[in-house]
Amino acid sequence: MSESEAFAPRLARIIIFPVKALDGLELPEAQVLPSGALAWDRRYAIFDEAGKYVNGKKNARVHLLRSSFDLGAGRLSLWSAGLAKASFDVQADREALEQWLKAFFGIPLSFRENAAAGFPDDTESPGPTVISTATLREVGGWFDLSVEQVRARFRSNLEIDGVPAFWEDRLFGPAGTLVRFSIGGVEFDGNNPCQRCVVPPRDPLTGENNADFMKRFMELRKQSLPPWAEVSRFNHFYRLAVNTRPAGPGGRLSVGDELRVLGPLPVGAA
Repeated sequence: MSESEAFAPRLARIIIFPVKALDGLELPEAQVLPSGALAWDRRYAIFDEAGKYVNGKKNARVHLLRSSFDLGAGRLSLWSAGLAKASFDVQADREALEQWLKAFFGIPLSFRENAAAGFPDDTESPGPTVISTATLREVGGWFDLSVEQVRARFRSNLEIDGVPAFWEDRLFGPAGTLVRFSIGGVEFDGNNPCQRCVVPPRDPLTGENNADFMKRFMELRKQSLPPWAEVSRFNHFYRLAVNTRPAGPGGRLSVGDELRVLGPLPVGAA
């Protein structure tokens, strides 16, 4: 039985993060920009005086901040325990927005925009991150967490169903190669398994840290590594989801689109 007969991978969920490090927004469809990024994903980011991101890796107060974003109106709403919700037009109210954020974090900062490419963690792989729903469910079982909790901790963009846990490990190969795949009519190149940071061990709503999370995760990830995964890409096993690069001019993704693996190719191939 071929892979296409065995599984029917489809796009189950699209999640963007309009402001880097803040809450996600689920969409039924999304535009892929020529840069490879999803439109509006990490389009905005908060920076400190040194020009470094204000995010969960460096400032745990991020976990206490809730947000929602109205794409049509270009308005960001922010709130936290003990603070009333405040809403800002991210263009017209930029100064007031920065003042609110400065008061919340207690540091000087700026709020910036990159409409063309957003602010990806991995500039060599600026495309959306890909994971399967079954993977989220499996990891949740390791730590007695709901799928929603795991989803919020790992913050992937594109979620695939119709496949088993860690199926997305098919979307990268040995160093020096990419794996081309399509979702609907849009092509991507899978590059590598995503290296994780200090954020997943924390409760996404409270910031409470599980000190044993990283060690236990690496043990179980290694034990659960599927036979199709390229083990040479795991210099350690604190890796989950797949980083991608653009393989074309962009296009539109919709929930329900079929994912097709097109095959490996060398880095630098057209």
